[in-house]
Amino acid sequence: MSKDGVVADEAIRAAWDSYRVLEKRTSAQERLQAEHRVKDAMDTCGREEVSRGTVFLVGVLTGYLIAERSGGEDRLDPLSDLIPAVIRRLPTFEMADPAQLPMATGVLMAAAMGMDTVAWRDRFGPIPPEEALVHGFVLWLLADLFDSLINRPGAIDRMMRETFEAMATEHS
Repeated sequence: MSKDGVVADEAIRAAWDSYRVLEKRTSAQERLQAEHRVKDAMDTCGREEVSRGTVFLVGVLTGYLIAERSGGEDRLDPLSDLIPAVIRRLPTFEMADPAQLPMATGVLMAAAMGMDTVAWRDRFGPIPPEEALVHGFVLWLLADLFDSLINRPGAIDRMMRETFEAMATEHS
């Protein structure tokens, strides 16, 4: 496991692929490719590192959502708007274990306070599978909220995939 909030690039990509598996707009072929990349990353980096990648992306998307928006629009207040909206919607995922909500809330709070979400979460030890699943649902909810706020379904997915493609080109 990495230290100080550093997460393997492959694990971050796999964490986003986990989102793509949940997203209904992902085509069957793309979903299958995403599932393979997640499995490969878990085999290479480990389930724990992919879970840490999800925590990292929760921090990234939270930062996007609470940042100043163009056009002078009011930004989302993390304490009164963002975090309650996400936490309230988590029970709609039948597989979301309610016992994991405090840690998911903590990760969102750390992100809202500008903290390194991975370093913050690492202080509590390994991420168990049931908690990792909840972080995946949080990531999906944040992505859905992002797309809804700008009224462009799939916008965050395109932006993230372009980022991963640019990263791959840099490393080539």
